[in-house]
Amino acid sequence: MDDLYREVIIERYKSPLFRGSLDPHTYSYEDENPLCGDHIKIDIRVNESGIVTDVAFDGHGCSISQASSDLLLESIVGKPIEAVKNLNKQSVMDLLGIELGPVRLKCALLPLKVLKAGVYGMVADDTEEE
Repeated sequence: MDDLYREVIIERYKSPLFRGSLDPHTYSYEDENPLCGDHIKIDIRVNESGIVTDVAFDGHGCSISQASSDLLLESIVGKPIEAVKNLNKQSVMDLLGIELGPVRLKCALLPLKVLKAGVYGMVADDTEEE
């Protein structure tokens, strides 16, 4: 079964479905893993009902960080932003489907870190009405 998941990771690394950027976007955040240099930027568009309608990521890094970004974003389209806030490490591990060592785990979790920082409003593009 691990081979199937490895194939998915390689495929998503080579041909990600959600690579790009969104303009306009509701949330945008970027960060990097200083240990390896992986860099991820995630843009999210949320409708007036609080549902994720569109997502995109950009950046560079290893196959694990890039595939994790793509799989994670695919998993949130159509979900309420509150459900996105409840994602955790296990959510990402379930999407990847393989065991990872500590160094690769940091690569896999970088997109989750970026996603959560964005939706918790560390960098939100929607401004409060005056």
